[in-house]
Amino acid sequence: MQSIRIILFATAAAILYGILHDQVTAHLCVEYFTIAHPPVFPTTSPFLLAVGWGVIATWWVGLPLGVLLAAAARLGPRNRLTVAQLKRPVLLLMATSAIAALVAGIACAWMVAAGSMAVPGGWGALIPPEKHVAFSAAAGAHLASYLSGFIGGLVLIGLTIRRRFVR
Repeated sequence: MQSIRIILFATAAAILYGILHDQVTAHLCVEYFTIAHPPVFPTTSPFLLAVGWGVIATWWVGLPLGVLLAAAARLGPRNRLTVAQLKRPVLLLMATSAIAALVAGIACAWMVAAGSMAVPGGWGALIPPEKHVAFSAAAGAHLASYLSGFIGGLVLIGLTIRRRFVR
């Protein structure tokens, strides 16, 4: 039962992070979702796009993280960890991803505004020029979230194994 709880917690944490993250980026630049994403939802509402894409873009990250984290925490007889013992590390991973997203978003916006970087993904021709900086901030934040979440997830799994077997 603990393994299922770990999987559900990690998946829910990733989805909640995705929704909150997308609330910021969708309100910053709705074009990131209306132009640079396929039209999955028939709306231009930043709130609704953030909820929808927040779920679509993160459940598949949280689920494997949860499965691997549950395996790292529960497989074998030695020092099994519970979901309660993993909540803080998972929330720290989400906070770290948020900080990485903020820093990367600011950096991308600054570089595009300074003219030292093109609009990410080659979207410059389709995004209105007055939205280039905001779009770049959103794109940078998303890239950083995925990268830091992936690397941080691997680190978290490694630390979980270490926590169980090195005492």
